[in-house]
Amino acid sequence: MSRRSPRALPIVLSATLVAGSGLAATAVPAHAADPVTIAEVQGTGATSPLLGRQVALRPSVVTAVYGNGSADLRGFVVQTPGTGGPRRDLDRPSDAVFVYTGGKPAGVAIGDLVDVSGTVQEYGSAKGNTLTEIGGAVTVSVSRAPHAAVRPITGLSWAATAAHRENLESMLWQAPKTFTISDVYPVLHYGELALSEGRGVAVQPTDAAPYGSTREKAQAARNAARGVLLDDGTNAGFFATASNPAGGTPPYLTRNRDVKVGDTARITRPVIIDVRFGDWTLQPTTPTPAGHEIARITVRPREKVPTVRGRLSIASFNVENFFPTVGQGRTGCTGSNLDTAGSYNVTEDCDVRGAWDRVDFGRQQAKIVAAVNTLSPAVAGLMEIENSIKVGAPRDSALRTLVTALNRAAGYRKWAFVPSSTQLQPTSDQDVITSALIYQPARAKLVGHAYADGADAVDSGPFGNARTPIGAVFTPRSGGARALVVVNHFKSKGSAPSDADDPNADHGQGAWNADRVAQAEALASWVPSVQQASGARAVALIGDFNSYTHEDPLRTLEARGYVNAAPESDHSYVYDGLSGSLDHVLLNRTAARELTGAHVWNINSITSDARDYSEYDTTAVDYYHPNPYRASDHDPVIVGLAVPRG
Repeated sequence: MSRRSPRALPIVLSATLVAGSGLAATAVPAHAADPVTIAEVQGTGATSPLLGRQVALRPSVVTAVYGNGSADLRGFVVQTPGTGGPRRDLDRPSDAVFVYTGGKPAGVAIGDLVDVSGTVQEYGSAKGNTLTEIGGAVTVSVSRAPHAAVRPITGLSWAATAAHRENLESMLWQAPKTFTISDVYPVLHYGELALSEGRGVAVQPTDAAPYGSTREKAQAARNAARGVLLDDGTNAGFFATASNPAGGTPPYLTRNRDVKVGDTARITRPVIIDVRFGDWTLQPTTPTPAGHEIARITVRPREKVPTVRGRLSIASFNVENFFPTVGQGRTGCTGSNLDTAGSYNVTEDCDVRGAWDRVDFGRQQAKIVAAVNTLSPAVAGLMEIENSIKVGAPRDSALRTLVTALNRAAGYRKWAFVPSSTQLQPTSDQDVITSALIYQPARAKLVGHAYADGADAVDSGPFGNARTPIGAVFTPRSGGARALVVVNHFKSKGSAPSDADDPNADHGQGAWNADRVAQAEALASWVPSVQQASGARAVALIGDFNSYTHEDPLRTLEARGYVNAAPESDHSYVYDGLSGSLDHVLLNRTAARELTGAHVWNINSITSDARDYSEYDTTAVDYYHPNPYRASDHDPVIVGLAVPRG
């Protein structure tokens, strides 16, 4: 998977730039600068009451100074003398404001008393919070007059500011509490850590409770109150480019030190309460390159490999576009994720979705092999593996490639794969990625052949925009009752229909929720026929359902008698700073009675994508290791079943 699209560029609002911005603001005719306090500029609303006015700030103290590069914040922050300290009144307007000068102002330093004049503007996203600033034709002069010092606000938790953050915008603040890291994706991309105040990660609301419920709404409010980004004082990126082939060095990460979701951070210096790209952000008072970070991170040890008792262990693993067919030299394919040597890592714009060349594929495969062999279930269901026949390769060649690599690494014939089902829909109706099953012949015995719900899986059927469920029956090698394992990959949550009234528009559970519900219903209706044909009583539905724990598709299957095996506190996926599970093992009543253990192995979702093969050598530091960590973007789930012998 290629890296996410970069953030949209912000806009600047002023009296002359309001038209067409999508934000409501009243243009005020420009006139001579009015002497005003910062509090009068800020007001208590979402935008300044003086928007577009030429103003002269009363003498103010510089609290932060930033750089003048193209990716720097290019300005400084001022605050009213004598303000800050403990017991801040949250109902009063902010006493600080950002001054945009287009570069680092010469001769201005933190602690200076300055006179500033310019135009009141709002800077930011058309769909989010904006930052009040002084911009335009800014004039700055340093005063030598005596003045009271500014103190950081103290004794005020971040969550307590949730309803009043506009009244703290740009002020100096000392964080009193420890934060939990809720997302590490922004570190590599923007030099940011996504944090949640206090202990515990931010949880996807619909992973905690059904959409629209009181508990779900409370979880969303709690996430918003606790969440904030800790930035590095710049807008700089770190990836290699044609103009900067060496790339940069992001903060907090080192080649041999992981910073993970769930680790804790203590902010050691006062920070500026800021708004960037619509998000509340904490900025250092000066840019902090790698080696000068302002948070002390307590890194948790990696969790041990989960073990489950029982005679048959089953795992679900999304292998994130495992394509032995590479894009290099293939018509229509383009490369992405440029490395410092001028090569690419991943393929885009064609049916090939994985590595760009054979070397890149080798890195990807090494991590997948390490993860699967280390977890070592008796049976594993795989998602996002190449459907080889769709890209001109022999059927099952991707599976064969993976199993060969697994066995080579193990040093013996540890694994075998279940050949593709003859019940699949015509090749023309299949997706370029598929689901599959592999198993260890020394621990599990395949009974019969693979099954597929392919009869109606054409474009008009329930799986026309997803992957067809694929099942097979297994027993423990030493014999026993039969268990049906069905691997699933429901429709993803992205690319919503443009019509807001479409039932598949995003109404709070991601796009295509109605289709995922239909897929859940079709799956539940199909399984009994396979049970009857195969003689299996126990059923395990495994895979990437693209449904959080309490969303409609999972609730549909639970209403049909299936039980979610893994603990709800285990999460397999992190997106936009929220932890939840899209990957599940659902057991029918027979299998649920045989359950001996269930765990999510957090090797991927909590790990920075800097460790991913797709980001190999894309910055000044090579973070890649051929180990299980960040082998994919989803975590594997494993369960054990005490399959009876008779």
